[in-house]
Amino acid sequence: MFKIIAVTNRHLCPRPLTEQIKLISSGTLKPFAVILREKDLAPSAYEQLALEVGSVCAEYNVIMILHSFWQAALNLKCKNIHLPLTVLRTDEFQQQKEKFQLIGASVHSMMEAEEAVSLGANYLTAGHIYATSCKKNVPGRGCEWLQQICSKTAVPVFAIGGISMDGGRFKELQQCGAAGACIMSGFMYDR
Repeated sequence: MFKIIAVTNRHLCPRPLTEQIKLISSGTLKPFAVILREKDLAPSAYEQLALEVGSVCAEYNVIMILHSFWQAALNLKCKNIHLPLTVLRTDEFQQQKEKFQLIGASVHSMMEAEEAVSLGANYLTAGHIYATSCKKNVPGRGCEWLQQICSKTAVPVFAIGGISMDGGRFKELQQCGAAGACIMSGFMYDR
């Protein structure tokens, strides 16, 4: 089953993030999970936001995955974390990784994918696949690249970058072997 993950960016939202999460969690394209990607917050503010978003996700039976702030995840007893490879590599996180059930990592090459899996990632986000306004003037890596990552990786791979809500690219991504897709802009803009 092709799964959709919503990636947050509260700066794109026309309303408070918790209200936006309620809207997307009750919509027709309900995400399987939400990655709370608010990296610019101080740890205490992120933890407070995670409490609020976590209660909305629980209400709508959507998995919440914290991003980068793994210490906050431990404090909140959240067993789902998504990390940049630089954080996944740290000895500090590696000593705590057994406390997590779901560990994701962002990868941009086959070498990074292999390293992330060897460090304990049990799912990956790979991208960016298509041109996206988040990475202006940087071409997408494309479907051939995604297919290579998916075929040589033993964990689920979620495509990210330039994927719209209309589902027009879902079939193409599935044919590449992707377990699903991550969408930010489509879920964060006005709905």
